[in-house]
Amino acid sequence: MNTNTTSLGRCPECGRSVPVGWTLIEYERADGESAVFAECPSCEAVIRPE
Repeated sequence: MNTNTTSLGRCPECGRSVPVGWTLIEYERADGESAVFAECPSCEAVIRPE
């Protein structure tokens, strides 16, 4: 599997799909859910994909 083409979701700033390869940090929140911060390849912002 090529993880660079698997999507984390969409950028809340520009709407572009964010590939898994752009993940900066993955963590577990206090409520037990997983969360991710990534860099958007289009607008270069650090975002939480939606």
